[in-house]
Formats: sequence, structure tokens, C-alpha cells
Amino acid sequence: MLFIMCDQLRWDHLAHAGHPHIRTPNLDALAERGVRFAQHYVQSGICGPSRMSAYTGRYVASHGATHNRVPLSVGEVTLGWHLRESGRTLALAGKTHVLPDVQGMRRLLLDGQDELAVLLREGWFTLLDRHDGHHAETQSAYAHWLRAQGYDSADPWTDFVIAVTAPDGTQHSGWKMRNVRWPARVREEHSETAYTTDHALRFIAAQGDDPWVLHLSYVKPHWPYVAPAPYHAMYGAQDCLPVRRHDAERGPGVHPAMREFQAEEVAESFQRDDCIATVRPAYQGLVTQLDDHLGRVWALLDRLGRWEDTLVLFTSDHGDYLGDHWLGEKELFHDCIQRVPMLAAIPGGARGVTVDRFTEAVDLVPTILDALGLDGAEHVVEGRSLMPFLRGEAPAAWRGHAISELDWTFRGARRRLGLPTGQHRAFMIRDARWKYVHWTSGLPPMLWDLQADPEEFHDRGTDPALEGVRAAMREALWHWASTLKCRTTLTWAEAEFRTDRHKAAGVYFGEW
Repeated sequence: MLFIMCDQLRWDHLAHAGHPHIRTPNLDALAERGVRFAQHYVQSGICGPSRMSAYTGRYVASHGATHNRVPLSVGEVTLGWHLRESGRTLALAGKTHVLPDVQGMRRLLLDGQDELAVLLREGWFTLLDRHDGHHAETQSAYAHWLRAQGYDSADPWTDFVIAVTAPDGTQHSGWKMRNVRWPARVREEHSETAYTTDHALRFIAAQGDDPWVLHLSYVKPHWPYVAPAPYHAMYGAQDCLPVRRHDAERGPGVHPAMREFQAEEVAESFQRDDCIATVRPAYQGLVTQLDDHLGRVWALLDRLGRWEDTLVLFTSDHGDYLGDHWLGEKELFHDCIQRVPMLAAIPGGARGVTVDRFTEAVDLVPTILDALGLDGAEHVVEGRSLMPFLRGEAPAAWRGHAISELDWTFRGARRRLGLPTGQHRAFMIRDARWKYVHWTSGLPPMLWDLQADPEEFHDRGTDPALEGVRAAMREALWHWASTLKCRTTLTWAEAEFRTDRHKAAGVYFGEW
């Protein structure tokens, strides 16, 4: 089982999804080999909570890791534990964004260095190599490896991987987006994408015919948007999708949260045409570099005959605004953030099929458990297996909406609105026509008519004529919230066994 995830890849930046210029032949080939889920949504537009939903099969409101700075509770059950119960291990090459629950482990006296403590800190992943790619990791395996390749620096990631060389030979930081037009100082074969792929290839080859489960998790095309040569110059502004933004989305009359997110520094940068024209080509170069290295993985699977006995999943943890809606980065609820690529192929399964039903990141865990013939842990897992689609079947009953959540407590937008530290959240429910967002903290709702306004330019969250629509969407959101699985310490079979058992236990209350 090969579970591939990249970071911050938009659904529309793949050739088979309709991008007219980007080159992604290997992901296109995977779509032809299996099933493309064209309406696949994440449970949060932020790396950490989105990935925790993908790793637990549970919505953010259930697992509680609502933001990058919030640890996943030590009591949450992840894919790695489900696999371990069947004698398997979940190997990792790349990124997870798992933050350990230090306080919870301390309460359980699990703050040492024994095997259990290490697995809990890593979310039950067994590390081949972990590299999250957000900041300098000066003592990481990647940093030591770079030094061994001749990158002489106390911080080779900052000084080479995300630094660039201008035509005049001067060196600049890739943190400044104006500089990403130039190539990284690191050689392509030593880049993050190449390094992570190398670990995966060695692992797969070393397993021989023994079964394995690998999470191959790339940090790109996430910022810093620095690409090594030749990918930095592979595309120009003329090769990029037009920015999608409208004057109706700006000004004092827009939703307060939208207005304040547009006032974030990253959004203000992406409101510049020169920023968009500089970053989007580099972003596309990083996507093509990723695709090229997946071609190396596909070639190894071909050579070893592994396509004949391996489930391959490919997805992303969220998208990237890249200037759309006058925004940068991610977090809010537009489709360029919430909708992501999802491709899957199984031996003997459906080929070249596109599924247009709503699927979600929480579906990954139950799909993997189903494919491996393991218990689906229905008392815990909130997603649904996609295996019927992969076998070419069309389930009669399926969800008619997608859900996503946001904890924006940690953003400066909250302070600018005068809101105190606390629980500041938003919940999206999207069906075939409407997208509705409920905000806490006294903020008004948002609503888009996706039939009349597919670009999501005109928020009708306070339109009196649509109060009936908003009421129906609120009711659907409440129904979803009422189905979350908060009782996770008993299986359904155990709950059934305990039902009406008081007399068997020698308790005869209520008898006359």
C-alpha cells in the first residue's frame, strides 16, 4: 500500500484536471490506471488539522487538532495503530505535521524514550525519514545528509535549499517571494522532493516480496516557492491560469473575516500582479518536479511488478490561493483551497474512471483498512471506504455534501476584529449547488450559489431572500454535527453486547 500526499497542491494544477499548460504526465497516467475523484474535499484548509483527519479518518471537531499549533490527543487512534493491530507497520518518508501531545503523554508517564513513547510522538508512524519543510531543521537527517554532499553550512536548508542565486551571482533568500524567479542553490538531485523520493525507492526495493505500507509525503509545492533548476524557469506567467478575483470581494461591505484575511501580509503580497506573475510559474515548476519524481516511483513499481499487488493513493492536504479572491496562502473555504486532487488505483480495479460524488479526506483510513481486509473500526472512524468506486461499483447511498472546518484563533485577523483569545471557529457545508459557512464569535454566515456563481465571487450570506436556503444548510450542518463519534472507547459490537444486560450482571432494578 502506497499512500502519497503532497502539500498545498491545488486540484486544478494537473493536466488531466484541465490545466492547459502544466506538465504532469505521471499523475495523468495514474488517473488513467485507476479512479479520479473529481469532488474530493479536505476537512480543513490548514496542513495540521487536514492531515490529522486523513490519518485518523475523523473530522476536526472529533480529533481536536484544530490548527498547526494544536497537538493530536494521545487518545486519538491513527492509521498506524490500526495497522499495528494487524501486525503491520506504517512507514513514513517525508512530512506528517504530527505534533505530540506532551501533556497527555506526561500524565500517562510516557514522556521517555521507549518504543511506545516514540511511536506516540510520531502518530504511530515508523520513520524512514521525517522532513516537514517549514523551517530550519539544523540537526535533521536531511541537514546532515546535505552537509555530507558538500553543502557546508550550519543551516543548509536556509542557506541552500530555500536560497537562490541571481544572474549576477548574488545570493538571496527564498522567503522573499520576489526571489523565486531564480533557481535554488541546491542541486535538483539534492532537493527536498528528490531526497524524499530516494528514501521511498530504497524502502520499496528493500522489502522484496514482503508486504509493506508506506506514506510518501512531500513538502512541495508548499512555500517557500523555491524550485531548483531547471524547474524554476520551466513556466512563465503566460503558462499560468488567470487569477480569479472580483471587485465585489473587496471593500468595507464584505464579510469581516474575509476583509481581515485580505489584510494579512501574505494576501497583500498576492494582491500584486508582479507577485502572482512571479510565484505561479515557480509553483507550477515545483508541481512538475514532483510529477517527474513520481515517475521514478512508477518505474520502480513497474520493474518490481508491484502494480499487480499494490493499492496506490495520491492526494494533497489542501490547495493554495495564489492570489485568487485577493488572498494568499490557504485556510478559508473557497474551492481552490478545500478541493484537492484524489487519485487511486488497485490491481484489477476500475481504470480511467472519474467519480463526481463528494468524497473527503476522512475516507482515506477506511479505504486503506477495507483494501487490506482489516476491521473498519466503525465506532471511531467517520469516513467511508472508497473501495466500491475502485472496484467499479456505484454505491446507491452516498453523502450529498462535503464538510470542512477552521480554527482561526491564531490569525492576526482575529485580533484586528477585537476578538479575545478563545474558541473562534467556522464550519463549511457544501452541496452540489450551495456553499454555506457558519461562523462562531458573532460573525454573520457566508453563502454562495455555485450554480449562478461558480467562481464564488458573490457572498449572499446576508441576503434576506435566501434565508430559507441558509436555514436548510444550517439544519444539514447540525445533522452532520449530531453524527460525530464521540464515544470511541467501545466497539459497536461491545455496545450491542452491553445493551439491556443488567439482569445478566445480577442487577434487578425496576422489578415489581
